[in-house]
Amino acid sequence: MRTTRVTVAALVAAAALALTACGSDTGKSTSLAEVNAPAKSKPGTVLDRPFDKPDLVLTDTNGKPWSLREQTKGKPTLIYFGYTKCPDVCPLTMSNIAVAKKALPKDDQDKLQVVFVTTDPDRDTPESLGQWLKSQDPSFIGLTGDFAKIQAGARSLGIGIEAAKKEANGDIVSMHGAQVIAFSPKTDEGYVLYGESTTVEDYTKDLPKIIKGENP
Repeated sequence: MRTTRVTVAALVAAAALALTACGSDTGKSTSLAEVNAPAKSKPGTVLDRPFDKPDLVLTDTNGKPWSLREQTKGKPTLIYFGYTKCPDVCPLTMSNIAVAKKALPKDDQDKLQVVFVTTDPDRDTPESLGQWLKSQDPSFIGLTGDFAKIQAGARSLGIGIEAAKKEANGDIVSMHGAQVIAFSPKTDEGYVLYGESTTVEDYTKDLPKIIKGENP
């Protein structure tokens, strides 16, 4: 599958606009960059200057410290920032990855690390996060912790997130970038980015190469 190459500077600028609003009573997501975004036929964006893996130490679903950099070192890793009470984009994204992962050979399934970092740590406790991810794939890693630390880690990857806010009607809305970033087992750098429109079929085609650290 041929992918699009972009500069990191362009990616960060686009990500600043591409926050997704989750939690509205319509159940639909709204991308602020949707109207002006160019048509894109390929899901994967290969970065010409990959991202360093954030030096994030958060709390896993067992309530223990978990170092993103150290515990995914040398492993093909997908990282996504979202929250469990999201009505649409977050569960769909994780479900798509889970289905595609199950299509891999067992050895490759065991190699792939999928990390979900909550953008709503006030509500996503280790226990609730663990229960939610178990319904997606028990092997998925869930992380929660201090919001400012999570926000800084996301920003280092060009992903914007904002603290959850309660609207006048009582709805709680969280704004967050909906990108999935793939990290190479060869370099430990984030080198491929996927948007929220990436399908099960897209992940199924690309994951075998991601696991090898190749360009999809």
